[in-house]
Amino acid sequence: MPAARADKAKPRPVIDGSRCTGCGWCVAACPLDLLSLERHGWKKRSELHDADSCTGCAYCALKCPFGVITMIVPGPDVAD
Repeated sequence: MPAARADKAKPRPVIDGSRCTGCGWCVAACPLDLLSLERHGWKKRSELHDADSCTGCAYCALKCPFGVITMIVPGPDVAD
């Protein structure tokens, strides 16, 4: 019987950039400071930096007043 995999994939925030208003609530909510507001032309949008360090806590998604952050579990990198 194969051993259980200890490093289960954690959900990561996926930000809908077309709907993000750049309000910054998600940035303030992230306990690891992995989100920041980046300028795209004349608008600011939230972006995730260092996705591997994200714990999947979903504080950013819960704090977003516009519902533009979805927590997604990434697919397997390599098929067994």
